[in-house]
Amino acid sequence: MLTLGIDTSNYATSLAVFDTAAGEVVCDCKRFLPVKEGQLGLRQSDALFHHTAALPELLGELGKGADLTAIGAVGVSARPRPVEGSYMPCFLAGVSAAEAFCAAKGIPLVRTTHQQGHIAAALFAAQGARFFGQRELVFHVSGGTTDLLLCEGPDKIQCIGTSTDLYAGQAVDRLGVRLGFAFPAGAEVSRLAAACQEPVRPKASVRGTSCSLSGLQNQCEALLAQGKSPEYTCKYCLLCVAETLRRMASAARKEEPGLPVVFAGGVMSSDVVRQYLTARMPDTCFVPGRFASDNAIGVSILAAREVGQWPTLSM
Repeated sequence: MLTLGIDTSNYATSLAVFDTAAGEVVCDCKRFLPVKEGQLGLRQSDALFHHTAALPELLGELGKGADLTAIGAVGVSARPRPVEGSYMPCFLAGVSAAEAFCAAKGIPLVRTTHQQGHIAAALFAAQGARFFGQRELVFHVSGGTTDLLLCEGPDKIQCIGTSTDLYAGQAVDRLGVRLGFAFPAGAEVSRLAAACQEPVRPKASVRGTSCSLSGLQNQCEALLAQGKSPEYTCKYCLLCVAETLRRMASAARKEEPGLPVVFAGGVMSSDVVRQYLTARMPDTCFVPGRFASDNAIGVSILAAREVGQWPTLSM
């Protein structure tokens, strides 16, 4: 069976097809929402419009890599998180497309959440189906979250740490836009940071498993005002985020010793962040960028599991 995943987040429209027999992603495609120069995001009404326009085109692109007539179930991110009151209008575009697809074909529709899709993609990329049946610590770090989650697979999720103010992805994107890059700017910030050979001593404001990142934006502005290069400032920003996560993970492991730590979310696709953390926490799991940033891969995997195709999954 093939399952289709649809995710219409606040950043990107994405689709993925999962082959349950082969236990692999057949194909996936993604398009970032267009944001005007200098702006830090979209109004929800604009995001909904762009998702609606992009979905038919991306379905056509997806059809070049998979036989869409063989889709046996569709999964969709219906809201941001699996908690009461979690809602964003941008997900309505994906839900509408998924409902129409399923009604036309008479196949099951599986509703899940954006966060569970992130977790499922990261766990599957790290350890295949094996991680779905055990406890782990999962960081979901993006433009809308800096959450440390105690998980039992993607179903039982307890937030045990978060940012009390600014999210990591917001700090990165604001610096990137300040430097003239389009939103979201994480890839460009990471590219500049990787080009900096100067040593950087990162700072972090962490109390237990919670953190504060509100000062990072001001620190980056101060560095630029002092004449520090964009490369240095980007490296400083990303390493401050990485050091923050390291300290949060260390605190969590004191309470939950022995649990694996998995990093998910768009910020975690940065090689600069990954290299810093793996050098200091070599037993942690980082997944390829394809599985880390906003995508529908985890949603397609969850759809396969919900319709009884989970036992065939492997990695």
